[in-house]
Amino acid sequence: MVDLDARADRLDAYLADRGLEAVWFAAPNGFAWLVGGDNVVDADAPHGVAAAGYDGDFRVITDGIEADRLAAEELPDRVAVESFPWYADSLAEAVAERSPTPAAADFDVPGFADLDVSGLRQPLTDDDVERYRELGREVAAAVETVCRNLEPEDPEYEVAAGIDISLASRDVNTPVVLVGGGERARKYRHFTPTDATLGDYALVSVTAERAGLYASITRTVAFDAPDWLEDRHRAAARVEATALAATRAAAAGELGAGEGPDTAGDVFDAIREAYAAVGFADEWKRHHQGGAAGFAGREWIATPDSDEPVTRPMGYAWNPTIRGAKSEDTYLVASDRFETLTKTGQWPTHEVESVALDSLPSASFERHAPVIR
Repeated sequence: MVDLDARADRLDAYLADRGLEAVWFAAPNGFAWLVGGDNVVDADAPHGVAAAGYDGDFRVITDGIEADRLAAEELPDRVAVESFPWYADSLAEAVAERSPTPAAADFDVPGFADLDVSGLRQPLTDDDVERYRELGREVAAAVETVCRNLEPEDPEYEVAAGIDISLASRDVNTPVVLVGGGERARKYRHFTPTDATLGDYALVSVTAERAGLYASITRTVAFDAPDWLEDRHRAAARVEATALAATRAAAAGELGAGEGPDTAGDVFDAIREAYAAVGFADEWKRHHQGGAAGFAGREWIATPDSDEPVTRPMGYAWNPTIRGAKSEDTYLVASDRFETLTKTGQWPTHEVESVALDSLPSASFERHAPVIR
């Protein structure tokens, strides 16, 4: 259940700071962030069937088809539900007619300002963190269950279907499921599933979602491991460990060299130095490195010029890749702890040292290792 009081405190400050009277969320992850419910009927629609708003009180506006169901099954009692005839208005028109102004929205409402949704969702609340832990465990359990049963002759698309089913049985959605057999994982960074068989090894990368929260994970399974796989995987894991160490330092204000808060760009600088230190200096150019996670697959992705602040408590998912190898999990970085969210304790791990940099001493991290079948 979403802590509505915590949401209200954050939104009261946001409204006051921007001179607004109301904010509205119709994007599914924004709707879930505000009131905890699901407003999706058609996954291909540009926004959900309902908009959740805050103007000092929590409100949801939807058409008459959805109002009773949302009130009964998706929303806390504290959230008032208002309906309009499905044939009379669009959702945007209904919100514009019923909202105090000035207002902002995360979808196109005439006369409304754009809403800084990512900034509002950071950092995570205590309630968000507890639900994130549950999601991380569920995602890791589902993905690892499928991966432990892979065979070299399995087609990539069948593996992807198994992961979809395993996660769906846990009420978890799968916006991203990548399955690359050995041949395609060597060639591509985004190995969308095909009818190719896995062959000598497989990379499985998943971003999963429940109640607006997203968790990302990659697991490697080798049947006849290429000679280079272990070395490249460990190199990628060292880059990931460096990103994690840099994130922890940046969140504490201990990484950046300049004035002001430490930024995603400061973490990216550490990542780029780590690639060079492990002998793959240009690999960062071939795929993004990840970033903050929470109520989006990535709230931001780090780039050389990123100026987003590194906050805590917050989820982070870094995903360095090196020519057929990848290391990725979702973590919680908080002031008093640092933990892997996508972890079951049933997958083998190894200790990995982050790269020591001028502004960042080395540290040891437990990272998931390839399974050798």
